[in-house]
Amino acid sequence: MADPKRSAHPALKPLPGLIFASRWLQLPLYLGLIAAQVIYVYHFWVELVHLIEAAFGSSTALEALVSSIGYKSDVAITSLNEAIIMLVVLGLIDVVMISNLLIMVIVGGYETFVSRMNLEGHPDQPEWLSHVNASVLKVKLATAIIGISSIHLLKTFINASNYELKVLMWQTIIHIVFLLSALAIALADRLMSQSAPADH
Repeated sequence: MADPKRSAHPALKPLPGLIFASRWLQLPLYLGLIAAQVIYVYHFWVELVHLIEAAFGSSTALEALVSSIGYKSDVAITSLNEAIIMLVVLGLIDVVMISNLLIMVIVGGYETFVSRMNLEGHPDQPEWLSHVNASVLKVKLATAIIGISSIHLLKTFINASNYELKVLMWQTIIHIVFLLSALAIALADRLMSQSAPADH
């Protein structure tokens, strides 16, 4: 007995079939992003282990933390202080948010541009994946980038004494540009979604 779904979609002609199959060229890109995700997980645990070791008095771990966050002080740093802990924790949150961004790009991009994952009914299906499309993905990515930019800006302000005024100013301006860009994308998406039913 013939599959009704298969019979409803006749085979493509060679050239359209080749063009449509070219979407699978994106697969290595998504696999590369998964590899980047692994590196972020490793980086997260290295920083977390250094933080725990420094909390228990390890001077080597403390030096590694201070070096990684670019923290400077007029006095010698011999133990963890609130600023260092906050900067390290913000760095860990930054890694998590970038990791979330990677997941959105990998899962949402694959689902939208390469092939369906058929996750309907799966208990772990992301809530946003059920209605994902290119427009929704753009808005979610813009929101995630704003969150990441906010973390970076907060880290800079906490450690402001180690930055020039020009750096602080440009980071703030760039963050505002991200905010305005996200608002513009969301507004354009809303206008397009409102005009779409009117066109039919």
